[in-house]
Amino acid sequence: MTIDKALQALEAFQGDSLTGSLSDIERLIVGSGVENVDDFCATRGINGDFMDSAIAIKRVAGQINVIIHAAGILRSLSGLLEPEEKVESVSLGAGNTGRQFDLETTIRVAEYKFIDWQGGSESIRQNGIFKDFFELAEHETDKKKYLYVVGTEYPLKFFNGGRALTSVLSRNPKILEHIKEKYGDSVSRVRDYYEMKKHDVRICDVTPYIGRKT
Repeated sequence: MTIDKALQALEAFQGDSLTGSLSDIERLIVGSGVENVDDFCATRGINGDFMDSAIAIKRVAGQINVIIHAAGILRSLSGLLEPEEKVESVSLGAGNTGRQFDLETTIRVAEYKFIDWQGGSESIRQNGIFKDFFELAEHETDKKKYLYVVGTEYPLKFFNGGRALTSVLSRNPKILEHIKEKYGDSVSRVRDYYEMKKHDVRICDVTPYIGRKT
């Protein structure tokens, strides 16, 4: 079954509102027995094909973040690359697949975060973006360093904020130890480290380069 047909089947089941559709089914199935439950399901398209559709979509959805990451990087290149700049390596899969950064060219290294920031409690996302920033900042190279994000408002608010590094790096003790050994106890919050390194790593909005309007 194609993904297109699978989506059509799920859309038909959902109707105008999944909550409403489920509520109707919960109400209407009361009193059904073995003699008519198959007909009840059949009239609503709930059969083997429907289950195959749901499983197919779930399988794809489980990889959607990887797909967005890969497509986003590739889509951005035509707008980001300068004349004569050439791609040396990309990491399109989960993690960095043995490569240090998501993108390396003849003149830049870059990490990408395709996260739609909400502005609420986003500790896990913040922890991840700090790690990317740190690895770019500490990387010894003459190349330009970029951290590409979807909108800069919330990432910059985080980097200029006062979260303790002990919290941000609770799962990365080696990075925390490195910062303490290299910069001392005075660098204890995110803004302390960012203030030192903000001119080394450019945090840029990737949205204009990937065709997104919002």
